[in-house]
Amino acid sequence: MSEVPESYVAQMGSQQVTLPVIPVSDTLSIALMMVIDHGVRVAETAGAELAAHFADVKPDIVVAPATLGIPVAIEVTRALGLDDYLILQKSRKVHLGDALEAPVHAITSTSSSALLLDRARAHVVAGKRVLFVDDVISTGSSSGAALALLEQAGAEIVGIGALLAEGDGWPEALLPYEDRLFALGRIPLFPH
Repeated sequence: MSEVPESYVAQMGSQQVTLPVIPVSDTLSIALMMVIDHGVRVAETAGAELAAHFADVKPDIVVAPATLGIPVAIEVTRALGLDDYLILQKSRKVHLGDALEAPVHAITSTSSSALLLDRARAHVVAGKRVLFVDDVISTGSSSGAALALLEQAGAEIVGIGALLAEGDGWPEALLPYEDRLFALGRIPLFPH
């Protein structure tokens, strides 16, 4: 049985963040990145660094999944000088009855869920150059579902960015987009 540390210091662009290491199963622990636990300046700096990396692809709009992708989307949108962003919802609200939907299971979730794209907002990605961002890409399954959903709505995916990429499985899951992937840093998985 491997010794699992209590925390892990990750390099995230120009910043270092200390992340608690928590179990997600009997055999695996992860360094838990909760962007909302690191303050506004950390998100602002990281968003500016992601935006700088993707500025040359000239995205029309930034898209992220709820909930922890929201601060990333806001800061990247702001740094790119854009005024609109789109959040893919994870809980069905009354106005999402006929939403476009993609099933998803994240490594940090205890149950399956779905990503939902409000049909009333689908026009903001249809025919547009879309930059998809998130806090952490781990297995790539959530991001893959989001990208499929966006393409179903007519989006052109010009980039996929994350604050951190976790483990080694995500590049294979996102293989069709490998030339558009970028993360500010990497974090390991902790098997035990």
